[in-house]
Amino acid sequence: MKKRLHLLVKYILLFVLIFVGCIAAKAQASFSGKITGGKNHSGVAAATVSISDLVISAGSDSLGNYHLKNIPPGYYLVKVSATGYATKIESMDIKGDLKKDFQLESSTIQLNEVIVTGVVTATAKRQAPISITTMSYDQLLQNSSTNVIDAIAQAPGVSAITDGQSISKPVIRGLGYNRVLTVNDGVEQVDQAWFDEFGIEADPDAVNRYEILKGPASLAYGSDAIAGVINLIPEDPLPEGQVKGDVLFNYQTNNGLMNGMFHLAGTKNGIAWSARIDNTAAHAYQNKYDGYVINSQFSNFNADGTIGIHRKWGYSQLHASYFDLQTGIVDGTRDSVSGQLVRPVAYPDLNGGAPSYEIPTHQEQTTYTPFVINQKIHHTKIVWDNSLAVGEGRIKAIFSWQKNQRQELNDPTIPNTADIYYSSNAATYDMRYISPQIGGFNFSAGTNGVYQSSQSLGTLLLIPNYNFFEIGAFAIANKKIGKLNLSGGIRYDERSFNGIDHWVDSTTQAPVAPNAPNGFHEFPGFTSHFSGMSFSFGGTYDITKSTYVKANIARGWRAPNVAEAAANGVHDGTVVYEIGEPTLKPETSLEEDIAFGINAKDVDFEVDLFNNSINDFIYAQGLKNSMGQDSINNSLNAVGLGAAPVYKYTQGGARLYGGEVSFNIHPSAISWVQLNTSLSYVNGGLNNAPDSTKYLPFVPPTRVTADLKFPINPVSGPIKNAYFKIGMRSDFQQSNVYQQYAIYSGLNTALTPYEYAASKAATKGYTLFNIGAGGDIVAKGKTVCKLYLICNNLFNTAYIDYMSRFKYYPVNYTTGRVGVFNMGRNVSIKLLIPLDFTPESK
Repeated sequence: MKKRLHLLVKYILLFVLIFVGCIAAKAQASFSGKITGGKNHSGVAAATVSISDLVISAGSDSLGNYHLKNIPPGYYLVKVSATGYATKIESMDIKGDLKKDFQLESSTIQLNEVIVTGVVTATAKRQAPISITTMSYDQLLQNSSTNVIDAIAQAPGVSAITDGQSISKPVIRGLGYNRVLTVNDGVEQVDQAWFDEFGIEADPDAVNRYEILKGPASLAYGSDAIAGVINLIPEDPLPEGQVKGDVLFNYQTNNGLMNGMFHLAGTKNGIAWSARIDNTAAHAYQNKYDGYVINSQFSNFNADGTIGIHRKWGYSQLHASYFDLQTGIVDGTRDSVSGQLVRPVAYPDLNGGAPSYEIPTHQEQTTYTPFVINQKIHHTKIVWDNSLAVGEGRIKAIFSWQKNQRQELNDPTIPNTADIYYSSNAATYDMRYISPQIGGFNFSAGTNGVYQSSQSLGTLLLIPNYNFFEIGAFAIANKKIGKLNLSGGIRYDERSFNGIDHWVDSTTQAPVAPNAPNGFHEFPGFTSHFSGMSFSFGGTYDITKSTYVKANIARGWRAPNVAEAAANGVHDGTVVYEIGEPTLKPETSLEEDIAFGINAKDVDFEVDLFNNSINDFIYAQGLKNSMGQDSINNSLNAVGLGAAPVYKYTQGGARLYGGEVSFNIHPSAISWVQLNTSLSYVNGGLNNAPDSTKYLPFVPPTRVTADLKFPINPVSGPIKNAYFKIGMRSDFQQSNVYQQYAIYSGLNTALTPYEYAASKAATKGYTLFNIGAGGDIVAKGKTVCKLYLICNNLFNTAYIDYMSRFKYYPVNYTTGRVGVFNMGRNVSIKLLIPLDFTPESK
């Protein structure tokens, strides 16, 4: 492991030498012109010209003139955007002092999109053979959510495993956990993605744009991207000379959520900076069956800052962020008489002490401070991002250090003692060369990976202390031949995983020397080596100016995570005794994708179909005892949790298939109406498995969404860019459920996932409606504020989402209903106040 750390240090030192050499380069280019729009071709003020690969932009003046300086010569994708106009995207070879004018067409629809996830360079979405869904900042403002993944859980092909309002784990086309990789601030998010009730540690207010890559992305990112990538993209640096910011206030009625954010940024003489601070707090949410869902409250504080320099040799920027979350964990226990949800006061102990619970008061239900059980999460991150010109090509290098601390406190009698406490340090690295474009061909080649060291410091142990190192080498190429755009590549990865030998006292769980009195060999030490080969090849073809087809085939891979390889204890989230298997093989997948789309003036349509075959799919399987009955563990490391069914990780073949359809109507002749609809379908199961276990758990049901929007933009008056919309989401009943279960007594009659699946057989379908309205309030030609009103679950429908872990919770014997229901009607009020401290031009 030390040799690999030395190798990582050598990479960084090599980059520093290249960095110093490139600073001496003198070649540079500039890019200027005029932006006009509308039928009269008048100058468009406050338009933005941006180059994503260089993270630079320029704003147009009152006459529409713009000027971008300090551009390394090269071939770039240029994006021109302005409020009220359709975005224009053009690929340009920028050398010397290039003059270029742009004519924009009036439109409230942004059809053209630039993507940066999993491609050689920034690419028009239509030209990428992989399926990617995007969500802009305006879309985020016009919708309501409670965490960073909840915001995209309705995107086509995307869903989320939820554990209350603060914890959501992304699922792409039926696969989640370590099969979906999260990229935040340009680097892989390193945390505990394998744990059921551990969410994504990212600030929703810091996300300016989402890109969701659906399908194997192991080519660009290595292991853990076998299902796809969620890319959380921050805002770009401001154009030269600007100093701007914003203040955001958000209040939600159902959960009393209060969110406040202050952000300020600026750019002067090529030095760009930004700073943000925000806090979100919510009390327990409500629904008409459960009332207040006690202990679903949370509090989240975040801060981040960035400083960077842009010069003729490229750019270098340093980003730091801090994420702090305290969230309650709902356990679903109810009062036997009233059926009301209760909070624990004491758990059973080794001396026979009985558990005790209390019915919470109204004040406790509406407090913003979680009770025990709760989690405390801290994630600190530093990112160094660089792009250096090498001739007309460039070297892209990004490094990060991340410290993750996650504590879970489960015993109310010792509220300051963490039963679960994971502390890890991680470093990620990504160095690649991006060639210039010659004859429609360019490529990228490089290496990236991650090193992580993790310790389990709590009293309840499930996984050992461990460290791992992964390194991968890859090459990706792109070739444009007329209307055909081809893309493909290959990658090889190696990962070393080292589980640390660990002995504990069987009565206290404290670490002890090997073979000590009462010693229990909790985790035998081991070392595993994994390797994987990935490839991808696909293309897009423009049938006409407005129609296209896409096709792609990709092989992905995923190494086993720490729980799958080394778990030995009670998983407090599912309350099953898990046993890992260090000899597991990596998963490998082969996915075929095909798509057909239309991008026309009045309508856009796309249908994406996929078939994903996975070899050595890893899953937990219930064990049997010598009598052929379900194996139950009563060992001391399940103290306080009762008897637990035993599950061991094993492997088999799996297949998922399905697709998404998006259909949007925006007639130019009737600009005051728009209709956006989508359909998502996925079916997933194990190969050659009995009926009770043939379906994979947490495969989302078929879902249909529809939004009817009415844009209103008066020619004069104090309100601009107003809108009103009506939305609908319909989730069908999921009948294909994983039905294996264990019958046992204990845990206060709580159901395991498998008991619930067997007894209930399916989660009922439901349909939700929402409405929204908003607009800009202006005075003297400047926006004073932006106001948004959103009402989710308009008719206060009681439902349990199939992807909610609360469906596993105990029966309410006063009503016969199983589980804890999702949030009822919720009205969200957002106020965004833009700030502009830009000096006026003389």
